[in-house]
Amino acid sequence: MTGPIGEVLLWCGASGAALFVLVFLIDGSTRPGYSPARHPVSALALGPRGWIQTANFLVCGVSVAAGAVVAGGILDSILLGAAVCVFGVALIFSGIFPMDPMRAYPPGTPDETPSVTSRVNAAHDSAGVVVFAVIPVAALIAVFVPAAGGLRWYSLAVAVATLVGFFAFAAAWEKDRPYAGSVQRLTIATGWSWVSAIFLHAATFA
Repeated sequence: MTGPIGEVLLWCGASGAALFVLVFLIDGSTRPGYSPARHPVSALALGPRGWIQTANFLVCGVSVAAGAVVAGGILDSILLGAAVCVFGVALIFSGIFPMDPMRAYPPGTPDETPSVTSRVNAAHDSAGVVVFAVIPVAALIAVFVPAAGGLRWYSLAVAVATLVGFFAFAAAWEKDRPYAGSVQRLTIATGWSWVSAIFLHAATFA
């Protein structure tokens, strides 16, 4: 899809990814009882202000999924478009299925990981795995897309960085390291910035 509508969808995708990062940074830094360094972004979907992060997941997911359909056609790579679209859809599911309260958040929650978690939490975890696993895959695909132009080397760097970040966060989260949230935020900022860049690049051809 090209023309004004396609360009609007691409800009929506780029803006949605950038806004996602901005929202969780601001919300996380002002949320009582929430530790940006320790707690994951998903925990912001809990508590009285949880609707903000839930909306953040949904808005970003919808805008990215819509933009991906356009980007895949413009950059002549159905595979790249499909990978980014899967990323967007997984974000939507992350918003629909919130994680369980744990590790002292929301305030009053025991400072531990529950021995038994809900099916909703399991669905959230599964969606999260897809979100973080598909970013390096999509970035690697972009390396082999001629229309990606100057973003190809950038895409390779992002593929490596987000893959390392994915495993680093998983290890830190599993052991409840006090820096787990920071590792996740760095990985998100890297991956989501790349998504915005791909959409903006595709918009130059729209």
